[in-house]
Amino acid sequence: MPASATPSEIPAKTVKCPSCKGPSIYASSNPYRPFCGERCKNHDFGAWASESFRMATQAPPDAMDDPQERVLH
Repeated sequence: MPASATPSEIPAKTVKCPSCKGPSIYASSNPYRPFCGERCKNHDFGAWASESFRMATQAPPDAMDDPQERVLH
């Protein structure tokens, strides 16, 4: 990019919408970025709010299941 280029002269980057996988303009002109529009942004937010997105974890071992780990007070 030339040093004299203004932000309006910089071409907008197109990315893949995380929700619908369609093209999305990644620029300040798109208030829903990285999503393509309000519908995709709200769909993603709804999935987070309903806890549809979860991270897989391993449960820690329960100390009460192992007699050697029991601590008597």
